[in-house]
Amino acid sequence: MMPIGDVGPEIALILASVAGLMLSAFVRHQRQWMAILPAATGITIATILCVRQLGATPTLSFSGTWALDGLTIWGRLLILGSTALVLPLIPRWLSSDRRHGEFYSLLLLSAAGTMLLAGAADLLEVAIAILLSSITGYCIAAYHRDWSISVEAGMKYFLIGGFANTLLMIGITLLYGMLGTTSYASIARMLAGGGAPSPLLILGIGLTIVGVIFKMGAAPMHMWMPDVAEGAPAPAAAFLMVVPKIGGAIALARLVVLFPVDVVDLRPSIAGLAVVTMTLGNLGALWQGDVRRLLGWSSVSQSGYAMMAIVVIGITPKALPALLMFLTGYAVGTLAAFAVVTYLRGRTNIEDYAGLAKTKPWASLVLIIALLSLVGIPPFAGFVGKLTLFIAVVDGGYGWLAVIAIVNTVASLFYYLRIVRTVCFEPSKGHVDVLDSVSGVSTALAGLAVLALGLLAQLLLGPFSHITMVARG
Repeated sequence: MMPIGDVGPEIALILASVAGLMLSAFVRHQRQWMAILPAATGITIATILCVRQLGATPTLSFSGTWALDGLTIWGRLLILGSTALVLPLIPRWLSSDRRHGEFYSLLLLSAAGTMLLAGAADLLEVAIAILLSSITGYCIAAYHRDWSISVEAGMKYFLIGGFANTLLMIGITLLYGMLGTTSYASIARMLAGGGAPSPLLILGIGLTIVGVIFKMGAAPMHMWMPDVAEGAPAPAAAFLMVVPKIGGAIALARLVVLFPVDVVDLRPSIAGLAVVTMTLGNLGALWQGDVRRLLGWSSVSQSGYAMMAIVVIGITPKALPALLMFLTGYAVGTLAAFAVVTYLRGRTNIEDYAGLAKTKPWASLVLIIALLSLVGIPPFAGFVGKLTLFIAVVDGGYGWLAVIAIVNTVASLFYYLRIVRTVCFEPSKGHVDVLDSVSGVSTALAGLAVLALGLLAQLLLGPFSHITMVARG
């Protein structure tokens, strides 16, 4: 008998997606916004089901293909919370789109695919989860069909994703051919004896990792992120900068601990990719004049920081709490920044933010809090995330990686503070139009989350310190 309840949250999102799609097919255009109701209901039910699973004995279910452990459950909760913050940004933004209602269904399916990715304990499940979250992601990225920049963003996302997914399938095929299985537990048992790996095995591992880091937006599969951040509908950009990264990071963590060090040590390679990713992201953001594109490059650099925790998973018990705490801080900071952009009707040129502190003081405050959190300034959530990250990396013996990350953090101050200076010290350009009060509430909630998670971080660090991962069976 299949333990259907183990994937109850994912089922709730899929059913809510179907309900929203059916609703949008039978209501008039003016009432398409009502599709948000089944979406919100599905997220609420999925969250309740996840909370009920907290404290359960970690296990591999569905014949060893699904890991129900602390990492999966907390990752799903973070995905659900991030998706919930995006929902209120959508109705007014897409009110003129005749296919408005379908957006919610695509969003929920993408979130469900990412949740499956977080709990995947089989290579084929990883592939299915990535395809589900990617295909829906391409659609919401290009949802402004009459805007060439949006279509270009979706096409670039699709082309890079198609290439990455092809490499992923080739990698999985090679691993299956060499090991005769795709199950993580079986792979771990087969590799437990050690010995020199074959070149095909190494190639298969490398291609599989490349396919997974595409979801994180990490180098060398990072080029879609700035374009999607700029061209996708602002709520879709907020979602795509955050949610896929959570699932991708957890999936990469499971892969890294799967392969024994005496067979193939992936940690130095992941550390190198982390350095390249955070450095490229910061360099790309340095001279950006578009706020959304700047946030896209910033998201690339943040992927590099997340990979730092993955490098030391299995070496220090501080790694998993650091990974989750960093992802939490990154998620609320990035969502808050994009919520402000959405609330201000998608204005993107940095010069359009001149004097915003005088015309829209509370929105400016949320934006400043979000940017300072992304840098890692106390007392915000991003500070706690980066602090736990650096401590874990040093404890795991990768002090040099922490030093490079600190240098990159200092460099990132240049472009974040450039926005803050424009907002606070440049002369105002007059009246600023806003989207609606609902998106304003979501913006305020995101800003409060950034502050609250920084001040009350211990409430999360306690549960995070007891999480487990059962990728090896």
